[in-house]
Amino acid sequence: MPDGNPSAWHRYPLRVQWEDTDAAGIVYYANYLRFIERGRSDLLLQNGIDQRSLMDEPGGVAFAVRSCSVDYLKPARLHEDLVVATAITELRGASLAARQDVWRGEELLVRAQVRLACIDRDGRARRVPPRIATVFATLSPNLSH
Repeated sequence: MPDGNPSAWHRYPLRVQWEDTDAAGIVYYANYLRFIERGRSDLLLQNGIDQRSLMDEPGGVAFAVRSCSVDYLKPARLHEDLVVATAITELRGASLAARQDVWRGEELLVRAQVRLACIDRDGRARRVPPRIATVFATLSPNLSH
C-alpha cells in the first residue's frame, strides 16, 4: 500500500464492474479518472465537506481539476477489488495538489498527480475557505503551503 505516513492516506475501496472495462475485460484507461475522482470526493465527504452544499453556501466554492498526470503501470480486470489511496500533498491559497494511487492488494496499478483549483460560481479562482484548509492540514500535517 502507499508509502509515507499511513495516516495521511485516505483509502476508497471499489470493485471493477462490467461498465468499467473494455471488450477484453480490462479497465478502460479513462475510467481510472472516475475512480480517483470518487476517492477525492469520498475523502472530502468523510471529513465533513459536502461538495454539493459547499457551492450553495454564501461565497460558495467548488474544486475543479486543473491538471492531472497519470502513470498506468499495470492493468486491472473485471471484478477485481481495488483501493484508491489519496493524500493531499500541497495546499496553496487557491489550489491544492493530491497524489492518488490505485492498488490491487500490494500491487500499484496507477499513480496520479492531481492539481485542483478552488473556484467560485463564475469559475474564478478563490482562496480555499479556512475551515476546509484546516481539514486538509489535519489530514496531512506535513503539507507544504
